Amino acid sequence: MGDNVLDLNLLGVGELASHHEGHTLRPRNPAPFLLKTYNLLEEGGGGVNGEAEAEDDNKKIVSWNVDGKGFVVWSPAEFSDLTLPRYFKHNNFSSFIRQLNTYGFKKISSKRWEFKHEKFQRGCKHLLVEITRKKGEPSVFPSYLKSSSEENGMTSSMEVNNNQQILMEENKNLKEERLELQMQIAECKAIEMKLLEYLSQFVDNHQNKVRRLC
Repeated sequence: MGDNVLDLNLLGVGELASHHEGHTLRPRNPAPFLLKTYNLLEEGGGGVNGEAEAEDDNKKIVSWNVDGKGFVVWSPAEFSDLTLPRYFKHNNFSSFIRQLNTYGFKKISSKRWEFKHEKFQRGCKHLLVEITRKKGEPSVFPSYLKSSSEENGMTSSMEVNNNQQILMEENKNLKEERLELQMQIAECKAIEMKLLEYLSQFVDNHQNKVRRLC
């Protein structure tokens, strides 16, 4: 009888495993802002722009740094005028920096606009999904931008329009992220219900077979 029970247990585990196949969770997607930032670095050449190149008329607007574990905006003016509108539909450099800050990027040089995040590295696109927003800090302004913002005083109407566009884009990104999470939760619940159903069927069948054997 013990051997029969063991065979039933093994059969039940196999059935559960086979039923579970095909019900895998959807892979997580990186935040749109992170993906666009990564892509603009890759599409911009993705090469290394060292100190010598930086001094040589800033041949590149933005690039990965020497070790590929951060990136440098060599020309903020050109970056705002040419790169930001292409990828983010605005030209506000300060807002781009604020977005970096909300995802935990750090400015690592006092001489240039160089930023770093341990999960944002050249050739490691798969790590982007592990970068998340800072909780409870949706509108944090980096300290190195606060002083310049205070000195400027009133914001021009153009900057206001840019900020409105950025907020709309952030809102859209948040909605997409929320929808993605809701879909993952729904899939988890569906898998949970299926597993409980299969487990219940297995227990019932197992008990019936044990009664027959007894």
